[in-house]
Amino acid sequence: MSRYIPEFAHTTVATSQGIQPASRQITIRDLLTHTAGISYGTDSLVAPLYSAKGLGPAAGWGWYTADKDEPICTTIERLATVPFVAQPGERWVYGYNIDILGCVAERASGMPLDALIRTRITGPLKMRDTYFFVPPTAAARLVTVYASDSARIRRAPDGPRGQGNYVTGPRKSFAGGAGLVSTAPDYGRFLQMLLNGGELDGVRILAPHTVDLMTHNQSGMLFDTSGANGFGFGFGIAQRYGANGMASVGTFGWGGAYGSIYDVDPVEHLVIVFMINQLPNTSDIAGKFPTLVYQALVR
Repeated sequence: MSRYIPEFAHTTVATSQGIQPASRQITIRDLLTHTAGISYGTDSLVAPLYSAKGLGPAAGWGWYTADKDEPICTTIERLATVPFVAQPGERWVYGYNIDILGCVAERASGMPLDALIRTRITGPLKMRDTYFFVPPTAAARLVTVYASDSARIRRAPDGPRGQGNYVTGPRKSFAGGAGLVSTAPDYGRFLQMLLNGGELDGVRILAPHTVDLMTHNQSGMLFDTSGANGFGFGFGIAQRYGANGMASVGTFGWGGAYGSIYDVDPVEHLVIVFMINQLPNTSDIAGKFPTLVYQALVR
């Protein structure tokens, strides 16, 4: 995980004093923990530079690539030419980190990310409703995206900042950090595999120690200076009871851009999947749902 990414060998960082060279190359570990200093390019210091490359403000809410008529690695090569917003290893910055790793996975495997995920994960786990782009025959099952603000909920517009291009898009960009569509049962199977230590129904996807590594804090105090929560390899982790509602210590999870959340609680042997489709999303229902679940548990 200390391996460097060749395209990012000469990255720069935008500061209030101007553009400066990165203090070191980024590593795969930096990307897994979102400590590479890479944002989604919507920060005021870099937004115009990212927009000129079709990234940041020009990519929906920053992370959107489903409308791009190019492979994800082509997009990532452009990303390597714009400055980041923090020096590697100095801050926790949520951004294009996993998208870069998706490109790394494509090159390491020699196949597009959608084929890799289908071959190694969704196929073996019988996740038959998980795609980057919905098959035309299933288009009617794709839910409508809504937008919510303090006053009302309304249908979101078409395009990257709303309904997306998950049916009619170019179907060329398979981003590691965004873009998969799925169902609650499918995603529940994926999370149950993690809860089981990497195995489900006789199919092993990950080694138990790999899951342990992923679901323990790997970011020091960069994610949460109080130490109440940590961040592993792709997951936020509750390190103190009460830090994440009623979730047990060791509970790991995250959420999606359209308002979905998930949590895996190893102490309670519990998987929570909550799916809502709002962008932007000002509803508080996603935060209340896990509380209702925990209140219903009686040991």
